[in-house]
Parts: sequence; C-alpha cells; structure tokens
Amino acid sequence: MPFSIDRVIPWGRTLAEYRAMFDLSEGDLGGRILGCGDGPASFNAEMSALDRAVVSVDPLYSYSAAAIQRRVQETFDVVMKQARDNQQDFVWTHVPSIQELGRRRMLAMRRFLSDFPTGKIEGRYRDASLPYLPFSDGSYELALSSHFLFLYSAQFDLTFHCSALQEMLRVASEARVFPLLQVGGTPSPHVQGVIEYFKSKGFRACIETVSYEFQRGGNKMMRLGR
Repeated sequence: MPFSIDRVIPWGRTLAEYRAMFDLSEGDLGGRILGCGDGPASFNAEMSALDRAVVSVDPLYSYSAAAIQRRVQETFDVVMKQARDNQQDFVWTHVPSIQELGRRRMLAMRRFLSDFPTGKIEGRYRDASLPYLPFSDGSYELALSSHFLFLYSAQFDLTFHCSALQEMLRVASEARVFPLLQVGGTPSPHVQGVIEYFKSKGFRACIETVSYEFQRGGNKMMRLGR
C-alpha cells in the first residue's frame, strides 16, 4: 500500500495517551524509544521537552509542515463527522465528548507541527517505514507501533507483520503494539499467528490489557521481547 498524504487524518495523540496505550513506566520513558508510524502526534514533542530520547519514523515526514497542516485542515471535519456518526463504537471515558475529542486532537497536532521543523533537523523525525528501519542493531530499548500494525490487516498480510516486528526487535530490545483491532473494530486475524511465530523463534510474546480504551474493545497491547 503506497503512502499518500491523502491518508493523513487528524488524529494526533499525546504523551498521556501513549503512556496509557503502551503501559509505559517511568523506567520505559527514561530509555531510548522508537515510535514507528507516529504520524502527526505530539508524543515526540512532549517527550523532547522533558529531555527524553525519542525518534519517530513515518513516511509522512517526507512532507513539509505546511503540507501536513493543509491536509489536517482538509480532513478534520470529515473525520469528526465519522466520529459523530459512529459514537457507539467508542468508549467516552478518557474523552468525554465529540467536541473535546476534536479539541484535544487539534491541540496535539498543533504541538507536533510547531515541533516538526526543528525535530526534523535534529533527527527526531525520520522519513522511514516498516519493515525497514535505518538504524543499527540494538539502537533502542523500546520500539512502539500505534494504530498501524494489525489495524490494516486486510492490506498487510501475516508475513508483513512478522517482518515488521522482527525489524523492530532488531533495533530495540522490546516491541509493543496497540491496538490489536483491524479497521472496522474486529480483532486482527494476524495476532495469533504473530504470537506463534515469535514464540517459535524464542522470543517472549504476550497480550496484555491496558488502561486505555477509546475504540470499543481496543484495550489490548502486544508485547514482544528477547
């Protein structure tokens, strides 16, 4: 599935959401973290402001901040309408309303856009994508994938998922993926195959329930490690 900026939607996520989605401890946050497919999230900006070591990769980062901002503005109303039309598919606990969802997402993306030019110069935002990462073996303690792996199970098969996660585990000691649902909100058919593949290779592989649930049923994280 070739990348297009037309696939960019205004769903900026924050440090607080990353902490909940990936059950990140203070120890986790103190290590070197790689975000795979981070998109227009404020995670990197917020972590960098705290002097934490984070690098984000996404093909989106080949575009300028102005181009990303234009696409966010063009798609925001459409995405918000989709959220309103499908309110029953979400859990309104972490986010109390549609209006608050829009406010938080736009605030996070504005923070990303403000940080992006400097972060790109500093090497914190890299134009790259799974299953190939431009880093040496063991460059990070933790590699994260939010709302990419498993989400597009119809477009990317089991072999792709195993290759992508193998690459994450090449550059990091541990990999975590959230959520384990595919587009439409049903469980990904690749989850069990991935677990079996990595266990057969001698890795630790498990599924954990986390405190974050916005997409209904989307409160599970996969953890893989050596």
